[in-house]
Amino acid sequence: MRAAPTILHLDMDAFYASAEQASKPSLRGKPVVVGGLGPRGVVATASYEARRFGVHSAMPMAQARRLAPNAAYLVPRFQLYRTVSEQVMELLARLSPLVEPLSLDEAFVDLEAGGTADDTASALEIGARLREAIRAVTGLTGSVGLAGSKMLAKIASEEAKPDGLRLIAPGTERALLAPKPVRILPGVGPATADHLRRAGMTTVDDLAEAGEDELVRLLGKAHGGALHRMALGHDDRPVVAERDAKSVSVEDTFDADLHDRVRIRSEVERLADRCVQRLRGAGRSGRTVVLKVRRYDFSTLTRSETLRGPTDDPTVVREAAARLLEAVDTTGGVRLLGVGVTGLADYTQEDLFAQAAAGERAVAGGPLEEPPAAAEDGAGERGEPGAKAPETVEERAARRWSAGHDVEHTEYGHGWVQGSGVGRVTVRFEEPESPPGRVRTFRTDDPELGPAEPLPLVRNPPDYSSWPASLPKSRSGGTSPGGESSP
Repeated sequence: MRAAPTILHLDMDAFYASAEQASKPSLRGKPVVVGGLGPRGVVATASYEARRFGVHSAMPMAQARRLAPNAAYLVPRFQLYRTVSEQVMELLARLSPLVEPLSLDEAFVDLEAGGTADDTASALEIGARLREAIRAVTGLTGSVGLAGSKMLAKIASEEAKPDGLRLIAPGTERALLAPKPVRILPGVGPATADHLRRAGMTTVDDLAEAGEDELVRLLGKAHGGALHRMALGHDDRPVVAERDAKSVSVEDTFDADLHDRVRIRSEVERLADRCVQRLRGAGRSGRTVVLKVRRYDFSTLTRSETLRGPTDDPTVVREAAARLLEAVDTTGGVRLLGVGVTGLADYTQEDLFAQAAAGERAVAGGPLEEPPAAAEDGAGERGEPGAKAPETVEERAARRWSAGHDVEHTEYGHGWVQGSGVGRVTVRFEEPESPPGRVRTFRTDDPELGPAEPLPLVRNPPDYSSWPASLPKSRSGGTSPGGESSP
């Protein structure tokens, strides 16, 4: 544990939804829900306006629509979110060489390692100036927690939400944690919390009073010992700049259960191609292919096959996934499919078995590699390995004109899709820095309307190449003795 609160935790506020509100002036101050819009979609993020109705992340989208029927429901735009995340992470990297990203919108920073803070006053100053810089560069808000450990810094940022700054002074950890529920500690999920509740432990103070021996008896040596130390406020985990990925995977949940075995195989092959694209994008290869199948009754099966060496060959991964599918009973229907690669490496060792298989296809006069587009587009007659049931006109329109996605019209300019159906697409024409725009409706095949790239949330962000030294002192109103600053 550090004697100074020099570990910072940043958590962007309702990130996806806030980015959508910043991008779409007509949605500011209104409930916005981002996630999968199909019958089995799940909420990724809800704006604070939507949360007042009880909507939260990981909630089924159908339930969210019942709670907030008048909210704006949008499909995620990960290209925009990644761009904004890179801007934020670049600011953090200027504070310290030790930045540990947890996701697109969340990270730990070791201020001491960067020489930017060494006591309470300097940590608070950096935290306040970071929030100002994020708002200036991205137009969004983030909440900052400061403490002497990662656990407490994350707790502080959660308490600071939304758009706040919270510092937990070293020496106050035990008193702060004591009355809080056990779920606030890292590693305590619903199952562990229920196990502890049955043993009469519901608060962090209960864990501290129970003692290490009792927690080890209940939860095992590693988990019980670590939990007792955290209950006492002790957490010596370092900020790790490089978090090495252990696997790469993709999965899809289908609006209706898949029953056709040919369609299921084509979806597995499509997922394998997407997985390899991610694998190559990360500059990695892997030696174990994993297939995930969730059946109609919610039972989930996973099957894996370890290759002779790491590979990033789409044919190898596709064929391995197909072989794994042969061993899975899909009778009754499939609601989710996933393909992943584990055992990652920084190099590719050619798989001799795959080479031999490719050679056999070549001798037989077949293609060495089926193009990914065959699985994507459903090319081929029904019954062929790459065949896929043809999309209806409405399905194709919904995929092309996804709610929330960017479009460009030759006459009206930039806008975003409010919805589509029965051969029509409704577009609101506005930009991040414009007033709320007008709504117009077009045919889905209108030649003057087409997809567009997301616009930057801030058109001319300030130059932060010499940040943080170049920015003026904070004007956010100071900090109370208790460590909280007003938003």
